[in-house]
Amino acid sequence: MLRLIREDGVATRTELARLTGLSRPAVAVRVSELITQGLVTERAHGPSTGGRPPVRLAFNGSGGAVLVASLGYSHGHLAVCDLAGEIVVMDETRLAAERGPEMVLPALLDRWAGLLTEAGLSAADVRGVAIGLPGTVEEASSFLEPPGLPRWEGAAIGPVVAQRFPVPVFLDNDVNVMAIGEHHAHRADGVDDLLFVKLSTGIGAGLILGGAIRRGSLGAAGELGHTPVPDGRGVPCRCGNDGCIEAIAGGAALLERARLKRPELADLTELTALARAGDPAVVALVREAGRRIGEVLAIAVNLLNPSIVVLGGDLAGAYDPLVAGVRESVYQRATARATRRLRIEPSRLGDNAGLIGCATLALDQVLAPESIDALIP
Repeated sequence: MLRLIREDGVATRTELARLTGLSRPAVAVRVSELITQGLVTERAHGPSTGGRPPVRLAFNGSGGAVLVASLGYSHGHLAVCDLAGEIVVMDETRLAAERGPEMVLPALLDRWAGLLTEAGLSAADVRGVAIGLPGTVEEASSFLEPPGLPRWEGAAIGPVVAQRFPVPVFLDNDVNVMAIGEHHAHRADGVDDLLFVKLSTGIGAGLILGGAIRRGSLGAAGELGHTPVPDGRGVPCRCGNDGCIEAIAGGAALLERARLKRPELADLTELTALARAGDPAVVALVREAGRRIGEVLAIAVNLLNPSIVVLGGDLAGAYDPLVAGVRESVYQRATARATRRLRIEPSRLGDNAGLIGCATLALDQVLAPESIDALIP
């Protein structure tokens, strides 16, 4: 019943009874329970014609909160979101995953507590927590084999978070949650097949097929950056192999090459700023990286046939030369049928993609029918 009100906009008890086949008294009892739980509100709608004013039901997005964080290798973002998945308050953080769980998790919990206070909320308002991290999810509360992050291997993240916030905790790969966020932003367009590519320090992909995230049998789907390329032999990659496209065209590799001519470059933000300013050497570097990435993406396009490829991450700040190179390779190498309606676009959500994706991940679970039933005595 909550799903009908929340997702389909059903606004009257009469319509709920018609759609569910339940009696009007049964509907009244269930609606009353949802109102008591703070998940549904009702208000008089329109003028009275002599009797009781008509009452409309609505999902109460402010009836609770979810805590979300999207952490990368070098930086991240965290936020408090309402039950509609909207960001209430957020912050950028240097809580980099590379610092390890023993440092990141306590600081993250404290930052969330501060954001709750800033939003005028308390821990009692929290209904779920979701975190995106660069790694492969083994279970709902631990990571397995995170490339370049050995300190996170097997870390029991969920129990640590639940000690401070005793609510369901959900984890996923950082690129998966960004893909979920971008899919959420494209739902109004009817997009059900989307490939999100994060181009940052590393390279990763998240795949939406048939409207749902696809993680693979062991959660390892989307490791696009660790695809070997023919002329990459001998170039070491953080995954332990060599010749991966990430080691050739990822942000860390581009920054290293750019510093040969501009040693003062501090990070990818400065590199992409030079590309936007039209620095010839940096533009050429980024465009060539786009071509190399496009060669690998063409294989994914042939295999998966998405309707849209979304480019995000720090390197997307140099979007024009980057996408020019990507499109050049994809449209040359992928089949005409797979590219006939293919769109290659920048992220709509930018840095917020991971946060919105985490909120969607958590809310789809904590507001599921079985979860709501468990709340009601």
